[in-house]
Amino acid sequence: MIPSEHIPYYSVLLLVGNILIAVTAAWHALLFKRDPKASLGWIAVIMIFPLVGPFLYFLFGINRIRTRARKLTGKLPFRPFRYERAEDDVILPIPRINISEKYADPATISDTVTRQPLVGNNKLIILHNGEAAYPAMFQAIDNAETSIFLSTYIFDTDATGRQFIDKLAGAVERGVDVKVILDGIGEYYSFPKAGCLLKKNGVRVVKFLPPKVMPPSIHINLRNHRKILIADGKTGFIGGMNIGGRHLADNPGKKSRVIDTHFCVTGPVVSQIRDVFVEDWNFITKDDFTPDLIDSGDDTDGALCRVIIEGPNEDLNKLTIILVGAISSARKRVLVMTPYFLPSREIISALQTAALKGVEVNIILPFKNNLPFVHWATRNMLWELLQRGVRVYYQPPPFVHTKLLVVDDYYAHIGTANLDYRSLRLNFELVVEIYDEKFVDAISEHILSCRDRSKQMSLKEMDSRSFLSRTRDALAWLFYPYL
Repeated sequence: MIPSEHIPYYSVLLLVGNILIAVTAAWHALLFKRDPKASLGWIAVIMIFPLVGPFLYFLFGINRIRTRARKLTGKLPFRPFRYERAEDDVILPIPRINISEKYADPATISDTVTRQPLVGNNKLIILHNGEAAYPAMFQAIDNAETSIFLSTYIFDTDATGRQFIDKLAGAVERGVDVKVILDGIGEYYSFPKAGCLLKKNGVRVVKFLPPKVMPPSIHINLRNHRKILIADGKTGFIGGMNIGGRHLADNPGKKSRVIDTHFCVTGPVVSQIRDVFVEDWNFITKDDFTPDLIDSGDDTDGALCRVIIEGPNEDLNKLTIILVGAISSARKRVLVMTPYFLPSREIISALQTAALKGVEVNIILPFKNNLPFVHWATRNMLWELLQRGVRVYYQPPPFVHTKLLVVDDYYAHIGTANLDYRSLRLNFELVVEIYDEKFVDAISEHILSCRDRSKQMSLKEMDSRSFLSRTRDALAWLFYPYL
């Protein structure tokens, strides 16, 4: 044993410094992480891996997005330590238009949680696959006179992506104000990167949280998953579709094709969608850009709609609360179509409860998934739903990327959010909730037609998986918060 007087002082300082750093990081994870599993996991990493653990927690474990966003917008004074929650406790009154009594439960929950008004006189057109969506988007870009705002997660630079680049460049030449937001990680799905080609063609483009070495900024999980196109503030496009030839699905011989659904939206809700883009733009650029007001009228004909935004800069679980409330209000039927299905315990309980009280609950998933780990993890938890009477169906290939929710005959969700941990807690998402029987009937018809072509899963079939398959699925499920 080395006598204490022979231990170099710098070794003692290093040891004490390491302990202080580890204790401080563990204290922060204990006090400020909202999820106990995440808190415990980070504390374990911090204590087991000296210096490396605290460094990883500094890079990946601390949610700085809310701090930066609210510091930028001036909504709250800057403080270095902040809980993973919204800290504005003032509930402002929301003006509500007259709605049917059967809308009251989900509408009241969304009113309170989003503090966003429900607006009428909206028109929505369903666009299946790129064959329908892209020509409509091209036409909107070509007809734009004042502004085009585009935000997307993936912007491929294949033939389809280059068509978009040419259209946007043409709009710039006409004097249209064109602004493009690309996700800082999503743009790496394609080379050459779309951002480089857009800039070469005179299009102003910015990147959402791109990875940086100095200062260190590697927000791998906190991605902008929104897909928005707004032309002149009057015509909007939203849904699950990225930009790329993979969404051209009419060619059966194309193995990489993806089935998806997009929507063209007109009416007052377009202003709410545009506000989301503007907030993202100002967050990235630190500008104070404010677009001109658009008069969309106040007629209550057409669909009642409201934008719901979800992200780490918002109150966590906002969308989860709305989903649980909507599912709980169901009296006849719940239809869910999603590519990635790893719901929270709250949503699982809501689906189980709905099925137990006699509501027909249908979950339609893709049999072929582009993320096998997500597919395996999902298989590990489906028995919980099947056991309670929830019906689960697998759609045949190709991969179906559509995200839809329908409750009874009057309520629907469209947008970018999946029913998984990443969408509900880590990504920046945009959802539009819709109260309209005609539109909901059209969406329900589409979902049911897909269901009728799908294979219904049984509890017996899930229980009969081989030992190796069950082990693989269970291991994948352990990592579901990160998938």
